[in-house]
Amino acid sequence: MRQIILLASLVFFAALTGAAQTNKWEADILAFEASDRTNPPAKKAVLFIGSSSIRLWKTLAQDFPKHRVINRGFGGSEISDSAHFVERIVIPYRPRIIVMYAGGNDIHSGKTPETVLADFKSFVSKVRKALPSTRIVWISIAPNPARWAEVDKVRAANAAVAAFAQRQPKVEYIDAFSHMLGADGLPRPEIFSADRLHMNERGYALWTPIIKRHL
Repeated sequence: MRQIILLASLVFFAALTGAAQTNKWEADILAFEASDRTNPPAKKAVLFIGSSSIRLWKTLAQDFPKHRVINRGFGGSEISDSAHFVERIVIPYRPRIIVMYAGGNDIHSGKTPETVLADFKSFVSKVRKALPSTRIVWISIAPNPARWAEVDKVRAANAAVAAFAQRQPKVEYIDAFSHMLGADGLPRPEIFSADRLHMNERGYALWTPIIKRHL
């Protein structure tokens, strides 16, 4: 009986934790939906989604002038958050390509590379059911100087997603990680902002041509 009560308690706690995590972003999602009502995004666009590296990409439209782009990054988010809100900030746009950058916050919060892969698979599965012809492009988790202690887990997560993408139709992996390292094998300091976590304009300039090849 004690084991049953303990199991029920753990399930209840996990449910509460998950609800709190998703409710954390409700204001951001509502803001996206309000913007969609007043300025509906074009269909068949390239949807950029994920965490703060997407949200802070202020020159996204200028960097990809030949493509209609939609920015739906919400800072601090994890892959599971994007998966949770698929029906609200992915499916309605019917994008031809989804470009995702996420996973760094997942690792930083204690998730394993295996969980990162599982959450990405969940995102892909949800998109596939509604948008079978949409391509999904994953940008590798960056080697942020502020989180360099986590680099082994980042490498493992990137490798896991890359292997998965290689086996899946319409799923692609972009290796930005290696381009963000210097000759010494360490993160290039000139492409990061003062917080050593987010990229500056040089970082986005580095990403742009790498991503363009997949669009």
